[in-house]
Amino acid sequence: MMLGSDLSFFSLILGASLPVQIVMLILVFASGMSWKYIYLKIKVLKITEENTNEFEKFFWSGGDLGKLYDSLTSVHGDMNGLATIFKAGYKEYMSQKDSRSFDKKSIESVRRAMSASYNREVDSLERHLPFLASVGSVSPYIGLFGTVWGIMNAFIGLSNVAQATLAQVAPGIAEALIATAIGLFAAIPAVIAYNRFAAKVDRLSVRYESFMEEFINTIDRKG
Repeated sequence: MMLGSDLSFFSLILGASLPVQIVMLILVFASGMSWKYIYLKIKVLKITEENTNEFEKFFWSGGDLGKLYDSLTSVHGDMNGLATIFKAGYKEYMSQKDSRSFDKKSIESVRRAMSASYNREVDSLERHLPFLASVGSVSPYIGLFGTVWGIMNAFIGLSNVAQATLAQVAPGIAEALIATAIGLFAAIPAVIAYNRFAAKVDRLSVRYESFMEEFINTIDRKG
């Protein structure tokens, strides 16, 4: 940064040293990816919650499970959440019921089929959450590295100056602190989004597990 130059935000970024600019670029990229995943996760969780509510309402209305299974099979591409778990369990239930007398081993087979589907559904809901957690925890430190580097360069640049003044050191410190600001800008939304999404995934997971147990009890009584 040249003395007496413009101290606007963008001029400070353009005038920063190469390592600090690289740090800023990494943070901007991480922030952009975070906002992309935040948007996608909001959309996915909203659709999943709506589908879960709709499926539970239909399932507990007392309709025929065979007809429900047939209707879900015909729209396989649109299924997620409880519908997929139910389909896996009911398919195994019918297979066990047709092949032999329905007993405790049959119940465990149905439970394992639903558990496998449950794990896939939860894994899908948790997709991209580790990235948000990483951005939220690492970004401030990346920004701090850029700040330390920038301040170090600012003071090294003053080594050949006979008398250092605030006007000479301020631009270098200002451009360095921008790296920390960008790091916080990337981290704060990522942390907030991660906590919110993780809580929603946990609630959906509890609903899935409760449904699995209730479904097992239902077919156990029928068996």
